[in-house]
Amino acid sequence: MANNKHKTGEKAPEGGTYKVESLVNGGDASKDDTSIKLEKGEQFPPSTETGEAAYWTKTS
Repeated sequence: MANNKHKTGEKAPEGGTYKVESLVNGGDASKDDTSIKLEKGEQFPPSTETGEAAYWTKTS
């Protein structure tokens, strides 16, 4: 099964909409409702809500 979590700095394996699942440092991401659209090969950014490194999951 493919890895569905992508860390800030990694490149998107496919285009689509991604949402913050959790923060890399273990901080609370429950209030972070950030969704972004990326094209294949674009780099995952930090959370736009907190500015911290995050794990992203594809939503669509």
